[in-house]
Amino acid sequence: MTKVKSLTTGDIAQYCDVNLRTVIRWIDKGSLQGYKLPGRGNNRVTVDNFVAFLKENKMPVPAELLSKNKTILIVDDEENMANAIKRVLKKGGFTCDTASNGFLAGSKLMEHKPALMTLDLTMPGLNGFELLKHLRAEDQFKDLKVLVISALTQDRLDEALALGADAVLSKPFKNDELLSLVNKLTH
Repeated sequence: MTKVKSLTTGDIAQYCDVNLRTVIRWIDKGSLQGYKLPGRGNNRVTVDNFVAFLKENKMPVPAELLSKNKTILIVDDEENMANAIKRVLKKGGFTCDTASNGFLAGSKLMEHKPALMTLDLTMPGLNGFELLKHLRAEDQFKDLKVLVISALTQDRLDEALALGADAVLSKPFKNDELLSLVNKLTH
């Protein structure tokens, strides 16, 4: 089991440049989810809860608290295309896994918790549009970045954006364009 890093109210006060009492009020009001240590009752907040609080309140997230997750799930039923995307991303320093359909993507998402998923829209079974709808309806995947990579028309790509894709890229794509988009979405 990995240790969840926690922050003190003092740490949070420094990050937000506010008084310690302000942080305690946020916790007491329930705006910032924290917990009390047994014994003395000092407050602690997990890094994940603090980052969620910052994003929710449109406050900047300190770089050192941003996720260092470099895992990408590539969802495409065309093996050659999936391998091409994988080659580019691995050269860019990412760890990649592939899924050949929407159902397999679901189980791999649970297993690997990637920072980003590339998604083809036309696949047998559960297609990219359906998978996108499902992901955006689930709380656990609401922050997952989704880059749609498809040869469909711009209207269909716009439809994917409306369903919650973070960005779209037309096939065929330029390798540097793919890497640039993935870097932008994961930072």
